[in-house]
Order: sequence, then C-alpha cells, then structure tokens
Amino acid sequence: MRRIPSRLWLLCALYFVQGLPFGFQVTALPVYLRTRGVSLAALGFAGALSLPWMLKALWAPMVDRYGSARIGRRRSWILPMQAGLAIACAGAAFAAGQDSLPLLLGLIFVMNLFAATQDIAVDGFAVDLLRPEELGLGNTAQVVGYKVGMLTGGGLLVWASASIGWSGLFLVMSALCLTVFTVVLFVREPPPREAEGHESPKLDWPALWARIRSALTVPGTGWLLLFIGTYKLGETMSDVLYKPFLVDAGFTPARIGLWVGTWGTAASLLGSMCGGLLAARLPLLRAVALTGTLRLLPLAGRWLLTQAGVSDAGVLGVTLAEEFFGGALTTVMFAFMMSRTDRRIGATHYTLLASVEVAGKAPAGPLAGLLADPRYGNLGYGNMFLLGVALSAAFLALLAPLRRNASTSPAPQPAS
Repeated sequence: MRRIPSRLWLLCALYFVQGLPFGFQVTALPVYLRTRGVSLAALGFAGALSLPWMLKALWAPMVDRYGSARIGRRRSWILPMQAGLAIACAGAAFAAGQDSLPLLLGLIFVMNLFAATQDIAVDGFAVDLLRPEELGLGNTAQVVGYKVGMLTGGGLLVWASASIGWSGLFLVMSALCLTVFTVVLFVREPPPREAEGHESPKLDWPALWARIRSALTVPGTGWLLLFIGTYKLGETMSDVLYKPFLVDAGFTPARIGLWVGTWGTAASLLGSMCGGLLAARLPLLRAVALTGTLRLLPLAGRWLLTQAGVSDAGVLGVTLAEEFFGGALTTVMFAFMMSRTDRRIGATHYTLLASVEVAGKAPAGPLAGLLADPRYGNLGYGNMFLLGVALSAAFLALLAPLRRNASTSPAPQPAS
C-alpha cells in the first residue's frame, strides 16, 4: 500500500482547522437562529459572515509577498492566524453563555477572517509542493480535512451541545485549534517545490502584479471565471433553505445536527475521496461533468420531499446522496482550479480563483431567503429547491466553451 506523504497529513490538519468555524456557520448557525425565531430573510443574510472568504484575494498578494525565512514563508502567517482563531472561539463561548447574539455573530465573522487568511497561506503551501500527478490526492486531503472540520464544528459538536451547551461547543473548537497550532509549531516548513532552473517563487511587487495580469489575460479566462463562479450557485440556494425547511417540518436541532451535520458530512467525505480518485483517473473536465450531472438527482430529491412529505428515510436518503455527489464535485473542481494556477504566484492566483468561487455563491443566501420568505417572494421551499435544480443544470452548459478553450490554450506555467 502506498504511503501517504507527511505533507498531505499536514495539509489535512490545517484545512481541518479552517473548516471548524465555517461548519458551524453553514450547518449549526441556521438551526441556532431559527430556533430563536429569526426570519428566513434574515437567515439568508447571515451568509455575509463569510465575507472574508470572498474578499481574501484583496490581501492575498501581501500573504504571497511577505513571510519570515526563519519561521517559514507560510508558517509565519499560519501560526498567528491559528492563535487568533483559538482566541475568537474562546470569546464565542463567552458570548453564547451570555446569549449575546450580536457579539456571537461578530466573533463568527472574526473566525472567518482568521481562517480565510490562513487559507491563503495554506493554499500557497499546497501549490508550492504538489506535483501535477498529486493534484487528485492533494485536493482530496484538502477537501477531506476541511469537511472533517465542518463535520466537527457543524455536526458532532452540535449533537454534543445537548450535553455541553453552545459555550462548550466553542471551547472544544478553541482547544482543537490550539492542538493543531502546537503541531505546526514543531513542524519545519519544507522548501517549496520548484521547477528545475527556476528562481525563488518570491517576487517583488512589480513582478508580482505583472504575473497576476498575465494570469488573468490567458485566453478563455472569462469562461473559466464564469465556470468557477456558478458551479455552486443553485446548490447553495438549496442548501441555505434545507435546514430551516427541516426545522419547520418538525425535526429537532439535535437530529438535524446528527443527520445533516454528521452523517451528511461523512457522506460528503466519502464523496470527496471518490472525487479525488476520479480526478486522478479521468480528464478533470470530464470528472466535473460526471459529478455535476449526478448532483442534480438529490437536489431534485429535496423538491420531492416538499411534494410527497418528509420521512426519516426520505430525509436521510436525499441528504446523504446530495452530500456525496456535492463532495465529489467539489474535489474535482478544486483539482481543476489548481491545474490552472501559476505556481510562481500560487497563493495569490489560487486565492483569486477561490474568491470567485465564494463570490459566485454569495448572492445565493440573501436571494434564496428573500424569494422564499412569505413577506417577500413567497415562493416557498418547493419552488426554491426546483430553482436550485435548474441553475445547477444550466451550469453544465459551460463545459462546452471550457473544453474548446482547454484544447487551444495551455494552462498557466511558471515563468522561466
């Protein structure tokens, strides 16, 4: 059996930490707010707490450009971000104990800020080290680590919150962040993988901006950005309303946390691993087409639940299938994004693509909440789930221009 390189385990642990706050926000926070009577429209806007993930490209060049050679180019950013994340989680435990919703929401925003900034450095670390043949395995480590963090922050700990309370949930998150911080503290950062004959990837500011402009003017870049920015739009609109739908259908927060946050995320992890295998064995665009098509089935299943009625078996089946195929699609898409990244500006270029992915999903929450809310669009859960299916199907049409451009335009390469 092939030994998994230690650098992939390190990547997995780093992405795990980044998944903790986001897992709580997307899985547990809607349940937490809905049980306190927050409206669907307001729930949609809660997605603004993840704004740092969309805007992180603004400070990615600084993360790419600066770093201590003694501590490590990437570790000099990762370590303080992890420490800040642990402190913010501890503060959230206090806010939850005081039932101070504004303070808690503010601290969740701060958690996302620290995690998103760390993500820039970790993405750059991955781009530095992963060989082309390792993209499938490397992005599996990335997605699996991140989703284990989401499972922990949005599933296992929510399920345990019945015993330890919401304050206990955040204290455990803080302890987990400190654990990974300690591991990274004693790990020496490996040197970046550089192509033979290439100089150090650290560029001065004029050269950095020149590389960014060059990467963004490659033929077909417009189609690439549209492709990345729309692949999760319909799915996210459906996801935003799925957990409130279950609350309104009479399911308890503990059951939702166990089924959606825990078992669902476990299915997503399995899907991510299968997606990594597909990315290693199929052309990446073909793998995207396959997983994107299969994703339509469980998204349509959510609509079917609104028509035929909910049952334990129905909710479990739809949840596990959607998470499985969604996880597979995410892994192959991230591998595709990394294959289009210029390694000389790895953290910045990949962050730009990742920011487009987040920005493409950003309107989904507010739009879904407003359209579904009885006081505004009044479309209801069923029509919104159907709209999510339609948008996810429309995304597949973008595969055609991507294939044409892939056959005529080479992927970005390091400068010689």
